[in-house]
Amino acid sequence: MKTTSTNPNITILFEDNHLLAIHKPAGVLSQEDYSGEPDVLTLCKAYLKREYNKPGNVFLGLLHRLDRPVAGVMLLAKTSKAASRISEQIRKRTVKKRYLAVVEGNPDDNGMLMHYLLKNRETNRVKVVQAGNSNAQKSELIFHKKDQKKNLALLNVTLITGRPHQIRVQLSHEGFPIVGDGKYGQSTNVEIALFASELEVIHPTLKKTMIFSATPKNSYPWTYFIEQFQS
Repeated sequence: MKTTSTNPNITILFEDNHLLAIHKPAGVLSQEDYSGEPDVLTLCKAYLKREYNKPGNVFLGLLHRLDRPVAGVMLLAKTSKAASRISEQIRKRTVKKRYLAVVEGNPDDNGMLMHYLLKNRETNRVKVVQAGNSNAQKSELIFHKKDQKKNLALLNVTLITGRPHQIRVQLSHEGFPIVGDGKYGQSTNVEIALFASELEVIHPTLKKTMIFSATPKNSYPWTYFIEQFQS
């Protein structure tokens, strides 16, 4: 499979003249911040510049973000037209984002969660607040339990809204913290068990449905549910 040949290296899931779909590694920023540590946007721009011998600044549109500890599918736009058209789909909530999560506890087989979330920008933490808070954002998701192994459950989560830390906060608030989430659950020495598994969009020029997908790496706690990822 093709990669960006950067450090860290990034797997390319799909590429054409308009879109670049990648498998973001855990621990890599989506875009540059004050830390100066590697980020997806800078690394992928470096790949395009080298791969296609592009002069000057390379255009690459960041369409959405994943939390730094979260791995999985990310989609970037190689042209301003593609960026505009995909961004419009995101605004209209026609882009479907699906995640896998391993949580503690035994949630219902199916569920829909709705909370009002408030982000503290100084601490970079999000909490559930009462409806009516003028700064809070209504946040919704649906989940389906794919498997249960003792006190761990594998959930398929589909976002209705896209808010910072949304899945992590909402599941934790309901009593089902994500394994490895030290911010909203128990601090552990394993990576967070939240993975962006699928992204579904309408291609900006071909006008056909595209589904980009990836699977989590073979490590704890995903190994408990290995049969779910085998074709």
